[in-house]
Formats: sequence, structure tokens, C-alpha cells
Amino acid sequence: MVSAALQHLSLDRLLVIPTGQAWHKARPLTAAHHRLAMARLCFGDLPQVQVDSLEIERVGPSYTIDTLRILKDRWPEAQLFLLMGEDQARALNQWRDGQQIPQFATICVAEREDPTGSGDLFESGKPLDERFLRLPVAPMAVSATEIRALVGTHQNVDPLVFEPVARYIEHHHLYQTH
Repeated sequence: MVSAALQHLSLDRLLVIPTGQAWHKARPLTAAHHRLAMARLCFGDLPQVQVDSLEIERVGPSYTIDTLRILKDRWPEAQLFLLMGEDQARALNQWRDGQQIPQFATICVAEREDPTGSGDLFESGKPLDERFLRLPVAPMAVSATEIRALVGTHQNVDPLVFEPVARYIEHHHLYQTH
């Protein structure tokens, strides 16, 4: 998704912001310092890409609308883009102040097959339709949930995960069932 965004959106900078305290996740997240380290391993060497710990440093639940407000304060003249998978775009109406998000950023949806057929894409209403873009990306054959499950059963994820991240996961025994 990052490569597609850099290629198709002519971005000056792309921020990768690991989630702080995810309000919408039923399962506990991997410790924030591990998620930040893995993001840096995965994206740290890409030109134009910066890993930002903004949400991890913030106290309390992480809400995208709050992050967008902070970014708009940092760079008032910037045109912001919010990258997300189609699964998240389907749930956007359930996000805190989800209807306001297109006022802060153009939402770029990476198409992802939804085998459950769990709903239509976010409907912004006609005035904000131009604030949505489809981002052409090759579909992933496996989800993050499936990768964590493979790691938990001690299966090799090297072909599915950037090699330094796979080593980090193994070294720190992440996603292992006890």
C-alpha cells in the first residue's frame, strides 16, 4: 500500500503512524514499542517515508480524527491523505467522528477482497465524494490476522513479511501462544 501511495499520489512525505491504544480492537495489541520497532524496520529506509510515534505517545484511546487534527495543526497548508484497506473503509461510519474525516483528509482506499460481503463502502454524501480515491494495489493473499496465526503455530512467514520484521518477530517471540 505504501509503495502504491508513493507511486500514484505524488506525495512529499508519507507518515506511517502505528496505532496507540486501539479503541476498536477486541484483542490486546502487541506492545507499542514492538509495533513501532517493526514499522521502523519495514519502512525506515524508504525515501519520503517517516515512521511517527504520535499515537503511541498520546495518552488514552487513539482516534484517527484526533490524529488528523494534530497533523493539520502541524502542517496547516498540507493536503492530507489517509490510506486504508477496503475493510476499514466499510467500517468508517463506526469510527469516532467518521463523517468528519473527509473534511481533514482525502481517503485513499486500497481495494481488498471482502469474502464476508460485510457491507458497503463508506458513503460520504455527494459534497465529499471527491475526497475518496481508489488506490490500485495488488491484493494480498493473506491478512495480518492470518500471519499472526501462522507465527503462533511456528510456521515460516518469511515470504509473507519483510525479512527484518520476520526476524524481529522471531527474536522477540511475538504472537506466540503460551
